This record gives sequence, structure tokens and C-alpha cells, in this order.
Amino acid sequence: MPQWFEAGRVGDLASREWTVLAVNGTDVAIFNLDGEYFAIEDVCSHYGSPLSTGWLEGDHIVCPRHLAEFCVRTGEVRKAPAHAPVHSFPVRVRSGIIEICDDREGVAD
Repeated sequence: MPQWFEAGRVGDLASREWTVLAVNGTDVAIFNLDGEYFAIEDVCSHYGSPLSTGWLEGDHIVCPRHLAEFCVRTGEVRKAPAHAPVHSFPVRVRSGIIEICDDREGVAD
């Protein structure tokens, strides 16, 4: 069953910045793209490096290891050498609190 987790307050994360938190044992990067919030699994599907150590180019995060790129809105690969997407988590804002949903199947609550 999907479970929502508090990820912080809206004012805690400036525009074009991101942070990482653990959700059910998985590191998740949460991004603020000009007031819109997105969350993806914080691991490059190519080599396993943390994406959060990279940099943003538009709405793409660039992995610093081999320069693979992923869309932070969807988790889709935008540039090789990665070929598999990373998981994208639903995000909502309620009463000024950013929440992310662990909607992965088979994950214990």
C-alpha cells in the first residue's frame, strides 16, 4: 500500500536546489524546480552512483560519474550511457509540507 512521508517544508528548499532523504531504505532525491517539487531514486541506473552529487541542466540531473542524464520530473533517461530509468515518486504539498509517496510494489511499510 502506498505510504506518504514528510520530506520537509516548502521554504526549506530553495528554487533549483535538492536534498536527499531515506524512504524505506532507499535514498530519494527531492528537487525544487522553480516551485514545483519532484522526487526520484538517488542512484544512477548505469553505474550506481548517487545522482544527487551531480548537477542540474534544465530539468535533468547529470550523473557526475559518466555524464548520464535523467529527467527529474519523470526519472526517464535523457542521455546515455544509462539506458534504464530511475523510479519517480509522487510528490504533493499539503499545508506547506512537502510529502513524497513510496508507491513501489513489494516494499514493506
